[in-house]
Amino acid sequence: MSMKAMSQKVVRFKNNLHEDFNKTLNQRVNQYFKNSKYGRYANSEMVTKSIFMFALYFVPYFMFLLGIVQNIWVFYLMAFLMGLGKAGIGLSVMHDANHGAYSKKKWINKLVGYSLNVVGGNATNWKIQHNVKHHTYTNVTGMDEDISPKGGILRFDPNTPVKKHHKWQHIYAWFLYGLMTMSWIIVKDIIQLVEYTKDGMLRKQTKSVTKAWIWLILTKVVYYSYILALPILFTSLPWYHILLGFTLMHYVAGFTLAIIFQPAHVMEDHTFENVENTDVVEENWAVHQLKTTCNFAAKNKILSWFVGGLNYQIEHHLFPNICHVHYRKISKIVRKTAEEYNIPYRSYPTFMSALVSHGKMLHSLGR
Repeated sequence: MSMKAMSQKVVRFKNNLHEDFNKTLNQRVNQYFKNSKYGRYANSEMVTKSIFMFALYFVPYFMFLLGIVQNIWVFYLMAFLMGLGKAGIGLSVMHDANHGAYSKKKWINKLVGYSLNVVGGNATNWKIQHNVKHHTYTNVTGMDEDISPKGGILRFDPNTPVKKHHKWQHIYAWFLYGLMTMSWIIVKDIIQLVEYTKDGMLRKQTKSVTKAWIWLILTKVVYYSYILALPILFTSLPWYHILLGFTLMHYVAGFTLAIIFQPAHVMEDHTFENVENTDVVEENWAVHQLKTTCNFAAKNKILSWFVGGLNYQIEHHLFPNICHVHYRKISKIVRKTAEEYNIPYRSYPTFMSALVSHGKMLHSLGR
């Protein structure tokens, strides 16, 4: 079956399995919020973090644009910091907003979610690829685009064909990870919007396909204007340094995002479902998330703060509509409940141990 046909397929989960686990888990998490009287959405910590991430991105930019920074090496340092800020906005701000977890007010989530467009991406595409395809069909062959990279240069799914070059992917994948956001802003957003228009996914996501295209083009023009055109026109730095700084910024952002998201699902002990000859995943949806997802570095509060709690991927996949500032505490509930029902709860002790396991999986998939 072609990838296009797979993407349009309707697949269901056997949610009558492990019903008690699902019911108990939801009851306990709901009770936690009721007892603690904490809201499920952003708090003051989240607002402070949002301000910090935007400052990390825009302060270096304006320092250079206004001539405060003129030394070439300081300029590249500013580009590096902007890359971290760009990743921080993606991980810690727009991610929650586009899941509807930043605020109980839809207009705030929509507004903050469009911060992705401000840094070069497209929120409409992201919601389809991430919220609909990835979160619903995690590690399901042909359904989850996150394990189906275009062109077959990387192999993340054991249910897809092995190509000769894949035997080296455990080496070259790390370099390609840094090109992720560059790919998004140049070609991927356009290719995706074409595909989502053709298969009807865009129509389900937005009321007007025409407005979605106009918004994509308009925000791309604005992005390229402020990130490249203005520095080239109004600063003394040669254009090629501007372009190199732009590339460095995106490389830092892309690599940071990739090494956070990839170890969450492409691991040695994770499940990958093949539904080419069926329309049913033989598992409860919540349990499927636990079998295809893992946490890492749960005790590393600094890492967790910067990556938007996405080292708690299990909690995020089970409760994507809860703001990430609450993941650390509800993770104790999820782990305890999973252990009671003898359901796997995978958590790597450190970030490095997760990266090593991911690297081993890349090596295995190459063979």
